[in-house]
Amino acid sequence: MNRLVVLGGGESGVGTAILGKQKGFDVFVSDFGPIKEKYKEVLVQLDVDWEEKQHTEAKILTADVVMKSPGIPDAVPLVKKLVENGVPVISEIEFATQFTNAEIIGITGSNGKTTTTMLTHHLVKNGGVSVGMAGNIGDSYAKMVAEQSLDCYVLEISSFQLDGIREFKPNVAIITNITPDHLDRYNYQFENYIASKFRIAMNQDENDYLIYDADDEVIVNWLKEHPVKSKLLPFSLKQKVKEGAWLDKNIMKFKVDTNYLEMSTDFLTLEGQHNTKNAMAASMASMLVRVRKEAIRQSIQSFQGAPHRLEKVLKINHVEYINDSKATNVNATYYALDGIKKPIVWIVGGTDKGNDYTELMPLVREKVKAIICLGVDNSKLIATFGNVVEPMVECYSMEEAVKIAYKASEKGDTVLLSPACASFDLFKNYEDRGDQFKAAVRNL
Repeated sequence: MNRLVVLGGGESGVGTAILGKQKGFDVFVSDFGPIKEKYKEVLVQLDVDWEEKQHTEAKILTADVVMKSPGIPDAVPLVKKLVENGVPVISEIEFATQFTNAEIIGITGSNGKTTTTMLTHHLVKNGGVSVGMAGNIGDSYAKMVAEQSLDCYVLEISSFQLDGIREFKPNVAIITNITPDHLDRYNYQFENYIASKFRIAMNQDENDYLIYDADDEVIVNWLKEHPVKSKLLPFSLKQKVKEGAWLDKNIMKFKVDTNYLEMSTDFLTLEGQHNTKNAMAASMASMLVRVRKEAIRQSIQSFQGAPHRLEKVLKINHVEYINDSKATNVNATYYALDGIKKPIVWIVGGTDKGNDYTELMPLVREKVKAIICLGVDNSKLIATFGNVVEPMVECYSMEEAVKIAYKASEKGDTVLLSPACASFDLFKNYEDRGDQFKAAVRNL
């Protein structure tokens, strides 16, 4: 019996344990931190051996295969030891895919991947296909493969999950864009991070498709140097493409194989150029899994967007409050500042991942009237914008930040939480940060 060791007892770990047990593996789950009660109950019911708050090397190094949670870096000594011993250390995506024959749409990118994943799932589901949404979002992919028989999966895949693939081969891959993010995990080498994103296409052949942003120089230049085997379907707001999607005034035009589709951008419920791109990518992916054009047109008008991504909270005294807590990097915040047309009171800050804020400078000069720094260490933000925006205030709780924003804003302004940073200094995660923002706004 093959021994499967699962490192990390969260959603993906426990899902992998369920699938592993079902497929006859001897399963052991090990988490260096505490395991949530709800997951412990599942492991006990499964009759799976598990441990928390430690990693017992003797039990782990005997593995035939290890599924590592994406939160655990490759540089951890235990992971290095496994690799040195020749034990495959893979991601949930890699483990689960071998047990399904469903069509797979894999979506990665620095920004827009959650919205694109949700929109693709919405289009495919409303097109009458039995489809699951998993990966970096929603329920565990492995658990879905164990418990359901679906025709298609739409997977949001992070670079960390892609680092743990060997054979994974999506029928349709989407790269929304690539900008510097998580560089702390890639030895501060942007090339390493780009290579990691392109792993999504590494096993694809000429029967598979790669959908990508043709306006993104990083992607275009990488493809020139490192061609892929898959059929390319670019999307662009700036130029007409032979095959793929492009914009002609306010009409999105699509040519995918022999299929042709036209759709007005007026149909889109989400504002902003980046959402036009997300819609182009999602529509092409849906066309490739044979969703009818009419179904795509109808469904795109009923899509509501991802929570914590430019989410409108309330209007108070003619001031709009927007929760963009999911903007955990500079590029995501760029989209937010770019898309808002009114004067902005900007709440920013958190755990810096090697950010360079200078690309925000033109937008900040033009639109931002006050900055509220919400982080344990705001020195980099203050050094960048201290001489540009007045007032600039530091605070250490969301309640305080929202109260200051309320005082600093006037009729016709927008208060924007778009941190450009991770949340782990003051909050559990970006959802917690966004929820605290919404609660504080409602308490004004």
